[in-house]
Amino acid sequence: MKLRSVLLSCTFMLLGLAAFAQYNFPKFEVAVDYSYARFSPSHNYIKNSYSLNGGGGSFEYNFGYLGVKAEFEGYSSSTQNFSAPAGTSFCPNGCTANVQGNLFTYLFGPQVGLRTGKFRPFGELLFGGAHSNVYGNISKIPGITTGSQAPSLNAFAMTVGGGLDIMLNSGSIALRAGEFDYLYTRFNTSSISATGQSAQSSFRYQAGLVFNF
Repeated sequence: MKLRSVLLSCTFMLLGLAAFAQYNFPKFEVAVDYSYARFSPSHNYIKNSYSLNGGGGSFEYNFGYLGVKAEFEGYSSSTQNFSAPAGTSFCPNGCTANVQGNLFTYLFGPQVGLRTGKFRPFGELLFGGAHSNVYGNISKIPGITTGSQAPSLNAFAMTVGGGLDIMLNSGSIALRAGEFDYLYTRFNTSSISATGQSAQSSFRYQAGLVFNF
């Protein structure tokens, strides 16, 4: 129900932006960015969320106010403490270790926004996949027993949000002042989790430069 509400809200936001769009627009946009993610692993024995820093870029082809976007982001590894008490189904004798994990996302979908003027707000709804080795690294901790099902390294991913670009004096370069997104991933962690949680809801912020052609 929560995910459905987010999607409906995004749809109305995109339609609202479309109503104010103009038609003198750049055909191509290429962005390079810094990206911050407050990742929520949804695992019983890792703290609820932690910070990931990274970056990436995107390419967009515009039809007017509506564009088709491809985005690729990577985040540096982060070390977290994993500690499960004795008696858990996947770690009968108890397990404690420091675990590193990274995150990569590759997403595609529509972006709408104003393409003219100095200030250019936009919204997006992207779907694709994510890759992370954090759950695989947990499964390698001595004492972990995953049975026949290893945790997934790849998962469905989506993001919804928006931001603001500010055109610079050159007219072809914009500053992406800020982009704020809800990031949803669905890594299957049932083999190393007492509750079998498999959905992660995270926050994402981006900033960078956009080149218009």
